[in-house]
Amino acid sequence: MWLKSLVVASLLQVGVVGIAHAKGPFGSVNVGNWIGGAFSNDETGTFSHCAATTPYANGVILVVSQSAAGTWSLAFASPSYRFNKGENAAIDVTFDGQEQARLYATAYQSNMLTAVMPVNVVRTFQKASLMVATAGRAVLNFDLTSTRPVIAALANCVTKVKADGLDKAGDFTKGAAKPAAAAEKQASPPAGGKAARAKSGTGFVVSANGHIVTNNHVIDGCVGDIKGNLTGEAAMVLRIVSSDANNDLALLQAPSTTTFKDFARIRDRSIRSGDSIVAIGFPFHGLLTSDFTVTTGIVSSLSGIRNDSRFLQISAPVQPGNSGGPLFDTTGQVVGVVTGKIPALRIAAATGNIPENINFAIKTGALRDFLDNSVVPYQTAEPKAELKTTDIAGNARPYTMLISCNAAEQDAKK
Repeated sequence: MWLKSLVVASLLQVGVVGIAHAKGPFGSVNVGNWIGGAFSNDETGTFSHCAATTPYANGVILVVSQSAAGTWSLAFASPSYRFNKGENAAIDVTFDGQEQARLYATAYQSNMLTAVMPVNVVRTFQKASLMVATAGRAVLNFDLTSTRPVIAALANCVTKVKADGLDKAGDFTKGAAKPAAAAEKQASPPAGGKAARAKSGTGFVVSANGHIVTNNHVIDGCVGDIKGNLTGEAAMVLRIVSSDANNDLALLQAPSTTTFKDFARIRDRSIRSGDSIVAIGFPFHGLLTSDFTVTTGIVSSLSGIRNDSRFLQISAPVQPGNSGGPLFDTTGQVVGVVTGKIPALRIAAATGNIPENINFAIKTGALRDFLDNSVVPYQTAEPKAELKTTDIAGNARPYTMLISCNAAEQDAKK
């Protein structure tokens, strides 16, 4: 009985922040274990929000809603919660072990925390299969396999009620389509600040103490926390140890409570032109696979643009998001840090030809100087027997990280 009462209370309250009473549901939303509908402000009788909720075995009830104004909210309710009204909490959510966001929640009632979901989080929420929510020491898992149709139904609910009124409310799961388009209609970021976009790249661990190498341009312009996570694992907040804009290198470090038994070794012998290489990273994160990608090629040249000897030119295809990732030889030793590709449009404008597979990596000489100056206990190794590409990728999995943050829009486009 308590469960039904709490579900009803959650549905009534989550979308009407600051309003003491709500009435409903009008019509229905029924998707999998999710139930809900439309609700009104009981004081004025006007439409306030559409919401749906489902209970989980971990004892938490998840509630998703969209207000009449188009704002999306996510709430966590439980009979075991004992919050002071008005209490605030930060909740870190990770979707499918990859994309992360920090939600700022408020307790509008003692047994529930409610947070506004930005539009980018709504899009990720509706397409993800698993969400891990972390608040303090509490870590909870939520199966999200039905969230795509739920988001669509709630968006349809708001649209129909605003057009036809509460008295004509019906089954909002019928005719619910294009949930992504509906989510896009949410209001813009608050006035007074620059629009923030997700920004990501790649990094790799170089010491048991959790030192992580990436490109300086990956973290340049980040606002708030910089996060890193290994494939399939929850994100951790990283701190900046040092950076070198001239050589495009940055050093991050995992929390002191984290240790790594697997980390990259740097090749202690020069690589040659024509040698085979393997690049690993997270290109176009959020559009392509949530796992890292692996590409192969050769060292095309031992210098970069205008004979810059700090760089290698490589033929392995790399894309935005590969930046900061490890470049391996065929024995699995690091021979460079992937840093970017030639600006194809500018070259095409100058020459009339579009260059193909001209990409660059920072040599280990510059990398080792940077690590030495930062007093990092990295390890080197001589090339050993050649490995299969699949083995190189498998060995790299425990220490190759997705690096992400929020940045001002112009910085996120780097």
